[in-house]
Amino acid sequence: MIQIKDSTLAAEAGKGMDEFLQVFTDAYLEALGGKLTAENMNVLNSSQHTLLAYRFFSDEMRDGGFVQLIQNGYGGYIFANPFAKAIKQFGAVELAKLIYKAKEIYDPNKATLERETTDEEFNALYVDFEVFDDLEEIYFDIEEKQTAIIAAYVDEHITDFAEIIQ
Repeated sequence: MIQIKDSTLAAEAGKGMDEFLQVFTDAYLEALGGKLTAENMNVLNSSQHTLLAYRFFSDEMRDGGFVQLIQNGYGGYIFANPFAKAIKQFGAVELAKLIYKAKEIYDPNKATLERETTDEEFNALYVDFEVFDDLEEIYFDIEEKQTAIIAAYVDEHITDFAEIIQ
């Protein structure tokens, strides 16, 4: 089980919900040796995977949206796993709906979206997949509320996410 010091958690929680959640995901990444691979996936339980997927999703959306998320190799982790269903169970229903809508675009275009690209080809994907733009706008409108819902769920089910130690 992933262990987190109570003092660290309390200090970061005082800064905000993003920092609170990052304490967990930083601990997960440390336990994974800095990177999620097929060989180390079993280190985390399903709740921990969901929270880590949310971090990857949020970070990539802030940096470059769905195209970047997929090009950076997270398409399968987000869309081919039960991430949307799990995040809905956390209470983030609006986010789950958004993920399902994006999956409808991703699935039939997976090969195109995941192929190796040059910088020019990568930038062209933003034009070719402008359909993601509206979903990205929705995400930014709901991000704060959905993050608050997820943080509250983690707080209420903390033993599913880590062992809190003194």
